[in-house]
Amino acid sequence: MLGIVRHISHKAFLYTIFYHYALTKRHFTIDTGKEQIPVEGQVHRNVAVKYLMKRRRSLLMTKNSEKVEKLWQDLPKSIKIIGKQVSKEYRIKWERLGQEEYEGSRFAFILEDQGDGSTTNNGSFSI
Repeated sequence: MLGIVRHISHKAFLYTIFYHYALTKRHFTIDTGKEQIPVEGQVHRNVAVKYLMKRRRSLLMTKNSEKVEKLWQDLPKSIKIIGKQVSKEYRIKWERLGQEEYEGSRFAFILEDQGDGSTTNNGSFSI
């Protein structure tokens, strides 16, 4: 790390330090309506995408067509990411693109923000 610091300016060093501390992992809760899952992540949207990619991957790796249909029906249509101070809600549009066995991205999703977020701590501030 010290070898890298010598070659960049003081302002760039401060920026990288600030960037590192600003994006540390925080605790979130994913609420799908059926279950609540505690996770760690950096930003609400990234936490949602990571969870949805896991769900998509389980669909792609399942070989039994009946099980795929059941998993497809159980995919969440909306998701809420609850942070310590802000919670964000996203609507998910799932698309089934291909019917062949080895289509690359047969289960795609679009994530739409449902608002700018609401505070969950009733206006109180804690450090």
